[in-house]
Amino acid sequence: MPPSPYAPLLAQIPMFERVGREDLEHLSGLLQQKRYNKGDIIFHEGDVGTALFIVRKGEVAIRLSSSDGREVILAMVRRGYAFGELALLDGEPRSADAVAREETDLLKLQREDFQRFLAERPQVAMGLLAELSRMVRRITQHVHDTAFLDARARLARVLLELAKTQGQPTAEGGVLIPKMTQAELANLCGVTRESANKWLSFYKREGLLTNESGQITLVDPERLRRDVD
Repeated sequence: MPPSPYAPLLAQIPMFERVGREDLEHLSGLLQQKRYNKGDIIFHEGDVGTALFIVRKGEVAIRLSSSDGREVILAMVRRGYAFGELALLDGEPRSADAVAREETDLLKLQREDFQRFLAERPQVAMGLLAELSRMVRRITQHVHDTAFLDARARLARVLLELAKTQGQPTAEGGVLIPKMTQAELANLCGVTRESANKWLSFYKREGLLTNESGQITLVDPERLRRDVD
């Protein structure tokens, strides 16, 4: 049997990084391919959690929505990362919405298969615990920033986190951040669009970033970090 094309991708995912090649091949055989167009809802807050998802291509926004239409983006999930694991563990409804930000290919792992795979491989459980710990830390940081930081500092923190986790280095020594709308960036920061635009313009005038048609590049990340430390 030829090796699965998904095994190398699975090996990049933190919760599976300690899993051997044979087990990754076995896991690959349990995955189902799913494709979503830009704006498609993958699941809603309150849905029954029946599967874990792995991003093969594209990007997914994990967000919370209020009854009056306001949104807060909790995370952007790109290739090589999983989401939706929490509801599979506690049996509770989904805690947020998941929405495709662009044409997105996902690999879907059903709850029963995931739990069986997890029970037979303790090293995966340890990796999953580490991933859940990182999730709690991110949420705690988000709550802290919302409660104690002004809009300028929140924007800087989010830009630096995006640069660290998803950024691409440029030849000039800067960091290219994945393209997003001002509304999406504002939601991720927990500020208004006007406030996000105001402080983006400020940092642009200060020479800390460029912003061309929504494509942000951090020119001097260390200087930006010093601005909020």
